[in-house]
Amino acid sequence: MLTIGAHLSSSKGYTAMLRQAEEIGANTFQFFTRNPRGGTAKAIDEKDIETFLALMEEKNFPVILAHAPYTLNCCSAKPEVREFALNTFADDLRRMEYTPNQLYNFHPGSHVGQGEEKGIELIAETLNRVLFKDMTTTVLLETMAGKGSEIGKTFEEHRSIIDRVEYSDKVGVCLDTCHISDGGYDIVHNLDGVLDEFDRVIGIDRLKAVHLNDSKNPIGAHKDRHEKIGEGYLGKETFKKIINHPKLKHLPFFLETPNELDGYAREIALLRSLYK
Repeated sequence: MLTIGAHLSSSKGYTAMLRQAEEIGANTFQFFTRNPRGGTAKAIDEKDIETFLALMEEKNFPVILAHAPYTLNCCSAKPEVREFALNTFADDLRRMEYTPNQLYNFHPGSHVGQGEEKGIELIAETLNRVLFKDMTTTVLLETMAGKGSEIGKTFEEHRSIIDRVEYSDKVGVCLDTCHISDGGYDIVHNLDGVLDEFDRVIGIDRLKAVHLNDSKNPIGAHKDRHEKIGEGYLGKETFKKIINHPKLKHLPFFLETPNELDGYAREIALLRSLYK
């Protein structure tokens, strides 16, 4: 079964997102834990959560993916930005336990002139302060395009972060197809080789989710500009190979393409038609 969804608005709660996912032919979804530019999260509605968890089981939604706000920068040069990241991260992980055994994705951050080694050190330091022994959530480092001073453009950078984390069993990776191509990995012509490299450096067992996004830019551009499926430099055939690859096809896939709901519905139908 292809597990696929899109990025939905969380403004009306979990149950509304599940219903909306069903309407577009999805069996999972991604959402921001709060305003993507930061701010206070909405209060947890325990009745909504209870209804959602029952529906999730009834409708066979295997997993959902929460996304941290873009302003969460664990390796900023500014102490107050790092403090915001720490507090937001910790709050999000506490809230995630209302929906046990799900996924939480975050952008590793930008070192802003401090250097990659310092950035990696600060990210790991934050993870060591927010992860806890009994948590059920798996936290995902997202692969990045390498724009500016972003950490996470190489598999080695991800490995370096994971190696510094005490509860590393709680940490995985979300592979973003636009980002990884923009970062220089040739998933169009050498998907097998890229996945073999991922397995060698990080371990394929740590790959827990995939963001399906075409790219407006060629490989190695370091731009991070998403395009609709089949309309960018990756092309429809690449996505057919990705969703059917034996190392990937069991994973949940999430669309972050520049679409409204009807566009997501068309892309989900397209990808289901390509799934073997």
